[in-house]
Amino acid sequence: MLIELGGVRLLTDPVLRDRFLHLRRHGPSPAAGVTDRLDGLLISHLHHDHVDLRSLRMLGSPVPALAPRGGARVLRRGGVQVTTELAPGDTAAIGGIEVAATPAVHSGWRVGVRRPAGAIGFDIRAERRVYFPGDTDLFPQMEELADRLDLALLPIWGWGPKLGPGHLDPERAAQAAALLRPRVCVPIHWGSFYPRGMERRRPGPLRDPPRVFAARVAELAPEVDVRVLEPGGSTEL
Repeated sequence: MLIELGGVRLLTDPVLRDRFLHLRRHGPSPAAGVTDRLDGLLISHLHHDHVDLRSLRMLGSPVPALAPRGGARVLRRGGVQVTTELAPGDTAAIGGIEVAATPAVHSGWRVGVRRPAGAIGFDIRAERRVYFPGDTDLFPQMEELADRLDLALLPIWGWGPKLGPGHLDPERAAQAAALLRPRVCVPIHWGSFYPRGMERRRPGPLRDPPRVFAARVAELAPEVDVRVLEPGGSTEL
């Protein structure tokens, strides 16, 4: 996601390539301007579908990053020279806006890295307030983020036909929306990457999660404005 807030441009967990590992992108490639004039990166955890080192090297000019504790060494391998490591409750400033790290219930383990880093989300505060949780399951403190939240970017699936632990599916993401009560909610982490060839055998996870999510939010939190964006789409607050 590219977040433009208070004159600041933040890119979350960038994967800019169309193919990596056994995954292939569905839908359009990221627009060329997505990486222009970036003020910072928000790195929620080190899994390969959130930190792709070749994508980081494609950014060109140096971009500082906020990341969970233990993440700086891996990001340096991708060319990120300035990394501020955060634990839940820590805050940092980027271009005059405040970013607070939030808890996330998700493994931070990465293949080939001896010391696992954690996983965090981000509470971004300027003239609007945006919550980007990275990958997470529901957690007890989530309801505490509900105060005057303008936008929640909630993950509703992943990159495969099944979800492992530490993820929100459409039902649990709808429960998260009911806890957070944002003014606007955009479902993310669906419909972009999928194992090669799997789209012919099991196409449902590529297209169904946002429809199921929107229907459940309409039941659990009808005041929340759900905006389903196809990969490559945008919206304004």
